[in-house]
Order: sequence, then structure tokens, then C-alpha cells
Amino acid sequence: MDSIQQQAEAGCAALIDSQATLSLATVASDGRADISYAPFVRDGQGRFCIFVSALAAHTGNLLREPAASVMLIQPESEASNLFARERLTLRCCAEEVQRGTVDYESILQQMQARFGPLIAQLRGLGDFHLLALVPQSGTYVMGFGRAYELDVHSGELRHIDADRLRQRLAGEAD
Repeated sequence: MDSIQQQAEAGCAALIDSQATLSLATVASDGRADISYAPFVRDGQGRFCIFVSALAAHTGNLLREPAASVMLIQPESEASNLFARERLTLRCCAEEVQRGTVDYESILQQMQARFGPLIAQLRGLGDFHLLALVPQSGTYVMGFGRAYELDVHSGELRHIDADRLRQRLAGEAD
């Protein structure tokens, strides 16, 4: 693996590790797009797990229509160019993690370790749902001319060059 590829993979992992919240795009019942955010943890399966209230529009949207898009993005204050902020965009499918399962308990313990005692309080509220956002595909952008497709299964990044971009625009990309 060449150093540019290694740099991209390390950058992508560092971006994920540096973030505590994600931007979340969901589909409302009328077909319109909704955008919000949520604190998250990643579980051992690489899913982005969020603990969200049924009072929030995104929760109902995800329980009804599991397609979602997630973005992790470099803070504006750290960007040298606002048009080329480092970012990871993932197309995901939401799955509810059921109360009482091993996954439910371990993920909420992980959340409590990261976000503190508030999680223990939220656990007692019946309207909260634990959702796992399962990445299906992704794009990592390091800057101008430095965009990569993410293979969500292997973690491998593939540079999006002019030929690859034409394939994507024509709908031929795998």
C-alpha cells in the first residue's frame, strides 16, 4: 500500500475517532428530507449507534424508513478551505437494537462511558430507542482532488479519479 493510500485510511479513521456527534439525514413520511444530529458510539461491528427519543422527527423517520445518510465533518475552525473540508459521508440502513439484548446493554454501557451519567437517566425513559446505523457505502473527502470511495466491509479506500467519477455519474459504479 502506498503512502498516499495509508494517509487517506489513517485520516478517515482519525476523523471518525475525533467526532462525538454525527449529522443525520432521514426521510420524512411525506418524502421530504430531514436533517438533524445525534451523539454516537461505534460498536464492534462498525455500526454507528445512536440513542434517540421518539419525540425527535429523525427517530420516527428511521423506524418507518431505515434509509439514512450520515456525515462526519471537520470543524470549520480547523479547515484551511471551507469548500474542501475533510468529511466522511455514509449511506446507512438503520436497525433497532432491542432492549434486553446483549448488544443493547453493551452499547449503552459504551455510551455511558463516553457521554456520562445522562445515559443512565435516558435509559429510564420509555420513548428512547437504540438504533444502529449500518454503513452500506461511503465517500471520504480529504480535500480538492482527494476523494475516495469507502468499501464498508474491508475499510479500503479507492481514489475517485476522472474515470471513476464518469462511472459513478453513469450509474456504473459498484
